[in-house]
Amino acid sequence: MNITKISAEDRRFKLEAGAGSDAVHSDPVYSFAVTRIVLDSGLAGTGLVLTMGRGNDLVCGAIELLGQQLKGRDIEELMADFGVTFRKLADDVQLRWLGPHKGVVHLALASITNACFDLWAKSRGVPLWKLLLSLSPAEIVQLLDLSYLEDVLDPSEALQMLAAELPSRASREDVLTTGYPGYDTSVGWYQYDAAQIEDKVKRSLDEGFGAFKLKVGGPLDHDLARAQRLRKVAGEKVTIMFDANQQWNLPQALIACKELGAFRPLWIEEPTHPDDIFAHQTLAKAIAPLALALGEHVPNRVIFKNYLQSGCVGFLQPDCTRLGGISEFITVSLLAKKFGVPVIPHVGDMGQIHQHLVLFNRIAIGHPEEFLEYIPHLSSHFVHPVDLRDGRYQTPQEAGSSTDLR
Repeated sequence: MNITKISAEDRRFKLEAGAGSDAVHSDPVYSFAVTRIVLDSGLAGTGLVLTMGRGNDLVCGAIELLGQQLKGRDIEELMADFGVTFRKLADDVQLRWLGPHKGVVHLALASITNACFDLWAKSRGVPLWKLLLSLSPAEIVQLLDLSYLEDVLDPSEALQMLAAELPSRASREDVLTTGYPGYDTSVGWYQYDAAQIEDKVKRSLDEGFGAFKLKVGGPLDHDLARAQRLRKVAGEKVTIMFDANQQWNLPQALIACKELGAFRPLWIEEPTHPDDIFAHQTLAKAIAPLALALGEHVPNRVIFKNYLQSGCVGFLQPDCTRLGGISEFITVSLLAKKFGVPVIPHVGDMGQIHQHLVLFNRIAIGHPEEFLEYIPHLSSHFVHPVDLRDGRYQTPQEAGSSTDLR
């Protein structure tokens, strides 16, 4: 059960024309900086983080630098107190300066962390969601680094929150049978024309989806025309969301959000720069009750804490391939629960790991059953791709976190 090898793999995937495009990325290359951790038994764990093409060069290099510290560790011993290891890696004395806790090094940490969790679940022969649900509240807290959160969430309170949900867990386990609802982002990429959007929305409706996201962030007249088209094709009862991918400044966002609000979106996502908490706070007050969603580019638990403290977030979108992996994702989910904000992850893993994590959030933390983003473009590259039926993620049964690539 000892770790004998840690390596990085650079995997890049060219998408079909228009797929994955938004107001910032005109020609995206979806890429994974992959960590492979191998035990002396030959069992291997796979961890993923999403990048865009050449960014993989940097992240893979950082994985090689950080990951060697885990060689020789027993996987059970490592995971029994993973929060301590997480903080040690995050605070590497020579690499921390490059963040701290953000950027290339933090993405490398996420890939390593996700590989550890995948390997742990495989070593126990269970899917990740089942492993996480088998842990006691104390064991879950031991996975987490709660430093810099003590003013709002310390280990004792985290333990109490998880313990408080134990008596009602059974009432939420039906999601394991019914599946977790999804929403389709792939109908509304920025470079899709009206005919493509109409065709893809109709097809997605036939497949059972009831919620769609449209990319905006260009000329306002163009955005409004596309929004009107989506609402007309999808119908008045369908849920729609708009995502600006940080393209607006605050004055532009104030105008655009109010105009787009006429189409009754559930949220406006990433309306401006993700580091500008005060701008989001100003915007949220101005456009209420229309909600803001964000988190795709929020790199760590501290900034999520500040966003939650500001009261400007309607839907939180943490991503275990942007944060420091599964461990920090759980930490942010607990923060969101304390502040009463629902978690709807961004799927930088195309839904593979997050399909496990939303089940844990629902059953163990008591988050509401909302929905999970669906992006199918990399499905053929996974050994066990996500399985959606009638618009719902089916509960994965294979051991691990569903991250093995072909």
